[in-house]
Amino acid sequence: MMDRISSNKWQVRGAAIIIFLLGFTAGALALNAYRSWLRPGGAGAQLKEDRFERMVKDLQLNEEQKTQVQQIFGDTREKLEALRKESEPRVKEIRSQADERMQKVLTTEQWQRFQQTRQERGARRRNRADGPPPGENR
Repeated sequence: MMDRISSNKWQVRGAAIIIFLLGFTAGALALNAYRSWLRPGGAGAQLKEDRFERMVKDLQLNEEQKTQVQQIFGDTREKLEALRKESEPRVKEIRSQADERMQKVLTTEQWQRFQQTRQERGARRRNRADGPPPGENR
């Protein structure tokens, strides 16, 4: 009897943690969406260019400094992309382990809804990264 009560307590705690994590994720996604709606122009590449030009103006960089800063940003971007590619297999492994654990906790219906929500979120993220079709503003 005591084992059953203890098991139920842990199940409730686990469910509470999952609910918290899902709520946190939903909040972060909502904040990100809200910020993207507030962006002037909305296009990612143009936004980066605008931010860079604002920084150049705010810091009053001369042409030599501007060129050097662009090189630093480019080098940094390349290194970060290499790091992402390098760590991607480990990230996939960790996500796979999390999926296995989640599948044990959720019912079949909950698991299917969870996967569907994740796929929709990924599709929205890819659509934002691609930007709007030519001639269309966000």
